[in-house]
Amino acid sequence: MVPGDATMRAAQAYERGDADVSRLIDAADRETSGIVSGRLADGSLDDHAADHAGSIFARTVLLVERRWNPSGDLDELIAIHRGLFDGVFADAGRLRTSNTTREITDNHARARNPEAFFPAQLIETGALNIATELADSRNLGNLDRDVFVHELARIYDELGYLHPFKGGNAMTLRMFASRLAHDAGWDLDWGPVTRAMYKTAKHAAYGGDISAFERLFALMVRPANPTRVFLIAGWSQGPAH
Repeated sequence: MVPGDATMRAAQAYERGDADVSRLIDAADRETSGIVSGRLADGSLDDHAADHAGSIFARTVLLVERRWNPSGDLDELIAIHRGLFDGVFADAGRLRTSNTTREITDNHARARNPEAFFPAQLIETGALNIATELADSRNLGNLDRDVFVHELARIYDELGYLHPFKGGNAMTLRMFASRLAHDAGWDLDWGPVTRAMYKTAKHAAYGGDISAFERLFALMVRPANPTRVFLIAGWSQGPAH
């Protein structure tokens, strides 16, 4: 998904401080074809969503500028999803109400299995379990780097399986994981991650192997505050709080 030229010019003006975020939204929406009533592609990366790239990009800027309640639960995921897609897709912020599948494996029979993602009627229960797990772990705070990477990959996989929305789950989850990591003392640099790397990690996790996500996050994790005094064992042991 690549925003159009007009959107990027507006983004440059926003970055310089010559325009506020509302002007960026207006410029982006003029380049799109209006609200779409159909499902959004998982992660907003499939071709049929490409002509809405500008609107989604602009709303990402708006969401980051205005922030959201970092509650660490389903309400936070809903807030992120609504912020990213409100005014673009009709189901922004709405949980899916039916079981869903996605063909992300060469095993077509498995791909069509309705158990490929969490049952729709149990989404709230599953989300509560994950939120409780996060709360019990103090939202992954005060962990050594290797432990943090493992735990983040595990939670990321669980939320990916939860798949609370018909579409846009991956983009929502990346925003959630970035916020979670930052508040735990780490930042996620998504720059080195290619679409192929991300898909490979998702495919492996689909089969129960989160090691590819662990390698991905190990590549991305940076100290949120490079000037922080670290423990004597070095930055891999984690930031001293």
